[in-house]
Amino acid sequence: MALSLQKELKEKDINIDIFKCDVSRREEVKEMVAYIKEKYNKIDILVNNAGISQEKLFQDITDEDWNNLINNNLYSVFCTTQEILPVMINQKEGCIINISSVWGNMGASCESLYAITKAGINSITKSLAKELGPSNIRINSIAPGLIDTDMNKNLGKDAINEIIEETPLNRIGEGIDIAKCALWLAEDNFTTGQVITIDGGWTI
Repeated sequence: MALSLQKELKEKDINIDIFKCDVSRREEVKEMVAYIKEKYNKIDILVNNAGISQEKLFQDITDEDWNNLINNNLYSVFCTTQEILPVMINQKEGCIINISSVWGNMGASCESLYAITKAGINSITKSLAKELGPSNIRINSIAPGLIDTDMNKNLGKDAINEIIEETPLNRIGEGIDIAKCALWLAEDNFTTGQVITIDGGWTI
């Protein structure tokens, strides 16, 4: 997918770099950050978007489940943010955008572990906004509702239709809906510490 995107953008005279990295592994994150620093000498924006989901009764969650979701969804944000911060603090500017979830705001039956990781992301966002503001670094979270992504392909048609019926805009979201918000946050200069819900009005 990344290579096809690179090819598509190159046809539009837009060049991008691709660096394969497991963001739940600090050594790989360090290598990625070192590569970016050496090539570009700065880091303007970080989008923490890696994540996995799980549906399971709380009483059935194993230690392996816990470690897997915590590492992929929450530790990855901690690790990647921590590694890029020296660069942003030194340059006295930066923008961090975390991808959370509505479940991080309100919890979810049978997805409690997923919700825990997303609530943690929201807490990191608010805490670091206070800590990093004096360094002119902004950090915000986007909390999507149901978005048409591979992660949600397991949902049945009936479940999706039920959500659509409960959503004022009468549809589920698309990736572009989240991308537009991320672009705005990247360009804005006076928003920080916010958890922005994008769900078509589903949770109001």
